[in-house]
Amino acid sequence: MSIRDEIEARLRAEFAPSVLRVEDESDQHIGHAGHDGRGESHFNVQIRAAAFADMSRVAQHRAVHKALGDIVPRIHALALDIGA
Repeated sequence: MSIRDEIEARLRAEFAPSVLRVEDESDQHIGHAGHDGRGESHFNVQIRAAAFADMSRVAQHRAVHKALGDIVPRIHALALDIGA
């Protein structure tokens, strides 16, 4: 399973989002720090879920990082656009 698919599966399981978009943007970072030529290093995630409604922005980010667990140390960059 690709890292992109792992991210999507974990976020769907944890938050049952109404909107989830996971983009692998690694090809846009060729030659930059953290890009080792294999790809799957830079991701952009847009997620909307009711679970985020009463959370602060920091709490939302912490919740996503917790849900992703061991994926986070395996990637270089994770951009998050989170909302209820």
